[in-house]
Amino acid sequence: MRILHLDTERGWRGGERQALWLAVELARRGHLSAVAARAGQPLAERAHEAGLPVVNCSPRFEGDPLRAYRIRRAIKRFDIDVVHAHAAHDVTLGALAVMGTRARLVISRRVDFRLHDNAGSRWKYSRASAIIAISRAVADVLASCGVGPERVRVVPDGVDVHRDIRPAPPEALAALDIPAAAPLAVQVAQLVGHKDPLNFVWAVVEAHRAAPELHALLVGDGVLRPAVESEVRRLGAEGYVHLAGYRTDADSLLAAATVCVLSSREEGMGSVLLDALYLGKPIAATRAGGIPEVVEDGVSGLLAPVNDPQALGAAIARLVNDVELAGQLAYGARQRAELFSVERMAAATEAVYAEVIASDAAPQTTDARSPSRGE
Repeated sequence: MRILHLDTERGWRGGERQALWLAVELARRGHLSAVAARAGQPLAERAHEAGLPVVNCSPRFEGDPLRAYRIRRAIKRFDIDVVHAHAAHDVTLGALAVMGTRARLVISRRVDFRLHDNAGSRWKYSRASAIIAISRAVADVLASCGVGPERVRVVPDGVDVHRDIRPAPPEALAALDIPAAAPLAVQVAQLVGHKDPLNFVWAVVEAHRAAPELHALLVGDGVLRPAVESEVRRLGAEGYVHLAGYRTDADSLLAAATVCVLSSREEGMGSVLLDALYLGKPIAATRAGGIPEVVEDGVSGLLAPVNDPQALGAAIARLVNDVELAGQLAYGARQRAELFSVERMAAATEAVYAEVIASDAAPQTTDARSPSRGE
């Protein structure tokens, strides 16, 4: 098969990493796997380093017709079977690009936000031959927005289980003001609303009362950073809650954690939790969205209700103070990681592609009329 992966997001987050891992694995399986990405951004650069064909595509706005034309030219040049739009902002671009070609559009839906309730959203999602939801929770949201289940396939994110990830050395932690022997709670996530970094701060403050040696590290950046910094100061937690910002060594920092945390109030799946499983780290997370599909409560981690920092903090403190429980959950995490390997993700996605290529049926129309909060 001949696939064009479309992701023009800036920066390097979970979605971009998933797109690259999938593209590389499909190429390893013998398919043509090209990547259309924004010039100069990490995805384009890393795809080039991996030896994949790269189409530079830097849209000025969603649905930029000139960039859609560039994608269409790439479809014809590579004789593409499937255009896979990996980011929500690229769905319009992909829908425009495949018009008048034989290529099918496949969309990955990575968040559990509702679709916009307008004609434009209904049109672009109606152009998809299949929509890949990364969790059952996401699939349920799509169904509530009127997307027919016959076009939705659940394919969980994957994790590269062949990487050699070394924990961040003591000097790297010391540079972040983390003492060498301190128990450490690490959250790797953007500082944006649905990740709820304030919930993380409040939970850590709760946990610190029961585990006074605890330090915590937020790895990531975003629009809520000033609010998070202000709250840390207000609570007098500057001595043990640390903000690392965006880091290229996020995997190593996660590997140095005593407990991996995810404080989200909305979450498609939480792919960083797959890294925690692979690293064999006990997890304290909320029950947001697809998280319970990744973490089995009491088996590979502890889950708390959404918007309940007391419960999340209690879970963090318990994993710090109860070494035997933490060890049991770490073992459960490692056992579960294989279920989410990149190879499994690629095989399931490959099957979706084969299905839409074989189908002669025209895409059906999405009727997304439910009230929406939009993305």
